[in-house]
Amino acid sequence: MSIVIKFFVAPDAEAAAAVAEGGPDGVFESLTFGNFGVEEALIEWEGIFTGRSFEEVLDDDVPETVVDPDDGEGPLVLAVSGTLRDALCTAAEHRLAEVSRLWVAERAADGEVFDPEIAVWILSGLADLARAVREGDENLYCWVA
Repeated sequence: MSIVIKFFVAPDAEAAAAVAEGGPDGVFESLTFGNFGVEEALIEWEGIFTGRSFEEVLDDDVPETVVDPDDGEGPLVLAVSGTLRDALCTAAEHRLAEVSRLWVAERAADGEVFDPEIAVWILSGLADLARAVREGDENLYCWVA
């Protein structure tokens, strides 16, 4: 099974939920990635940036599910937490590289091989998108199919 992940910028959760079935392409600015556990990654990234454990971040109900129309059987939309968004906005390139390295190590500890260059590419792209959000009144979301 292939997983398509699109991080996108939307004005609010209602607008983000409206693209659940078809995805954000053509509606909102987005970045496309694939084939990694994005819900777990959002928790791990926030934990690495903040120094909190996976369980502590999870206890904060991160990531928030905006809409899951098929109850886990189809596309869903997640909200990127404000904490992670802010961490991405303010992270310098060396910090993004460090978080990427730590994330790849966490994945490796669970038996998953993840290319370090791709990890940096993902977090750098996401940081650029988060910075665009910070300049406006929009939020960062993730569509997964």
